Amino acid sequence: MAKYQSIAVIYGSDSSEWEVSCRSGEFTASRIDEFKYDVYEIFARFGEWKLVAMRKANSMRQAFPEGAQPVVDKSDFSVMVLGEKIKFDFAYIMQHGAPGETGLLQGYFEMLGIPHSTCSAFVTTVAFDKFSCKSYLRAQDFVKLSPDAFVRVGDDIEAFCTKTVERLGLPLFVKPTNGGSSFGITKVEKAEDLPAAVRFAFTEGNTALVEKAVKSEHELTCAVYRDGKEVKALPIIEIVSETGWFDYDAKYNGLSQEICPAPVSEELTREVQETSKRIYEYLGCKGLVRMDYLSAPEGLYFLEVNIIPGMTNASLVPKMIRTAGIPITEFLTTIIENS
Repeated sequence: MAKYQSIAVIYGSDSSEWEVSCRSGEFTASRIDEFKYDVYEIFARFGEWKLVAMRKANSMRQAFPEGAQPVVDKSDFSVMVLGEKIKFDFAYIMQHGAPGETGLLQGYFEMLGIPHSTCSAFVTTVAFDKFSCKSYLRAQDFVKLSPDAFVRVGDDIEAFCTKTVERLGLPLFVKPTNGGSSFGITKVEKAEDLPAAVRFAFTEGNTALVEKAVKSEHELTCAVYRDGKEVKALPIIEIVSETGWFDYDAKYNGLSQEICPAPVSEELTREVQETSKRIYEYLGCKGLVRMDYLSAPEGLYFLEVNIIPGMTNASLVPKMIRTAGIPITEFLTTIIENS
């Protein structure tokens, strides 16, 4: 018997990733077991939470037209539908970016005592911020970290850039510390381009990370989850980008190959999977998490943790699940029942 009955899938966000989040949320909602759960789709953006569709167990999906979408009561996370008050048992969070990946949404559910699909509010906050996450991992010897520099809005950008190029050299990658889907990221080949790249990163947030580019042989990614008994790693993927790195066009406009299982040695495959599980447990992760890496001759470099990885039909994690031979509906049930 299922632990929960009414599952709220929350998508949309307050960030540049909101459209990607909608695709992930709609895909996830459509694959949740239609015989076990009632599924409610909530579009949440800039404080407006509305029920856009619902599917009772063993019934057809019903969409609500714009202007007639029930508003979610945030005081107890419930909604009124045709005179019936529905209080959600479980939140499946598919918000990429703020507030779903910043810890704010997790904190809300934890205060209400409502189980959810992702890491705790604290772990989410730490893991989503690239600089904070790397800082947590610096003392560990099981994965390498590219040298970096941190900058905040209000700092002297010109002075920072001069010092950073002297210390790290070129090329460099400039990233918002708290963004995803490659928004705000620039590869910098010339020193004179670095200030503009930093300012571009600031369009996504108040802090940025500048990293020394790694001369890698493979770009690899691995998803990890808990099945109720142990932490498990899915088959890894190698990303081969036509744009030179895994930017927005490579991710969403077909300018990359995503090969699963990755055509690398068994030894490297095991290293990526075991490292991912160790990071998952070291950070205290929960639910489904994806880790990204660069493999270089001198070792495996950690890039970032994806607390809420993309879940469209073309996304990386569903490819891993299919390669593992796990039906996607069964996999989502595992996440729901063991989060």
